[in-house]
Amino acid sequence: MAFATKRVLLLSRYDRKGASSRLRFLDLLPDLERHGVQVTASPFFDDAYLERLYAGQKNGLGVLAGFYLRRMRVLLRARRFDAVWLEKEAFPWLPAWIERLFLRGRPYVVDFDDAWHLRYGLHRLAPVRALLGRKLERVVAGAAAAVVGNGFLAEWARAAGAKQVVRLPTTLDPGRYHPATGRGEGPLVVGWVGSPSSMEHLRTIAPVLGEMAAAGEIALTVVGAGADRLPDCPASYLDWTEAGEADTIATFDVGIMPLTDSLWSRGKCAYKLLQYMAAGLPVVASPVGMNCEVVDDGETGFLPADAEGWRQALRRLKADPALRADMGRKNRARVEERYSRQAVAPHLAACFRAVCGD
Repeated sequence: MAFATKRVLLLSRYDRKGASSRLRFLDLLPDLERHGVQVTASPFFDDAYLERLYAGQKNGLGVLAGFYLRRMRVLLRARRFDAVWLEKEAFPWLPAWIERLFLRGRPYVVDFDDAWHLRYGLHRLAPVRALLGRKLERVVAGAAAAVVGNGFLAEWARAAGAKQVVRLPTTLDPGRYHPATGRGEGPLVVGWVGSPSSMEHLRTIAPVLGEMAAAGEIALTVVGAGADRLPDCPASYLDWTEAGEADTIATFDVGIMPLTDSLWSRGKCAYKLLQYMAAGLPVVASPVGMNCEVVDDGETGFLPADAEGWRQALRRLKADPALRADMGRKNRARVEERYSRQAVAPHLAACFRAVCGD
């Protein structure tokens, strides 16, 4: 059945260096276009902003004001689109009534891949909580549809008064990932991919990793930590690049995703696990949030709850290359079936067509 092309304005938070914007929005645009949804992207922050942020440099008020003015100008021209697609919010740190003012006249879809509402609702400053504590709930209530990445966020969106909740996982293109090389001897290559802001999670198991690395049981590779380092934990530290990410993951024997158990962590969409799985790797992850949905404990990976569990899981994978290979095959098939862009894009396109009136 043929559909008229729908024109959608994407208001992403970041450009391609922002992982959430790249993975959940920008990478999907070619697939959406094949399903009759033509998307024009307009990031709020540019890549230079993130480069300064990760380097520990401040972005001046003039730079920040320029981002707000650019977003206002874009929204003033939004009437030529059939719908607006928001990554979380249109104007960070501004109240909901300003969002409503600039979004009026166009239906919008708001998309969440983590528990962003906690940044305002649990902020340490009382004035921020008073002004913005319920902002994102109001944004969700005014949306034609709320697209969320997991069950935790779906429950929150329904409680906020969403008219329609569409649950779609964060996706990837399995074709971009090639099978891990795999080794039967030597230390188990344990890999972690993240960013400086997520290093706090890796630190929770640093004592186990450090002990096993020092004993020669594992060789730890840390990707994307910036200048951050794990004390007393031998590791290879690599810079993250979009072009080289898949090749780097292919050098791992196992991918790990430790998480602290918090409301924020329960809102995460397990994307690191999906990347490792797409490369045909077994995974070890904390039993928090969507990790428990993505991983079948003992079948496709392990979900250890404490330090000893992490130690035993890694030792079992080191001792059994056949188990690693079997888990990796299952993981690759699962990603292709449930978490690929090709599988999810038709559902997202159908959501936009419904919002736009088909």
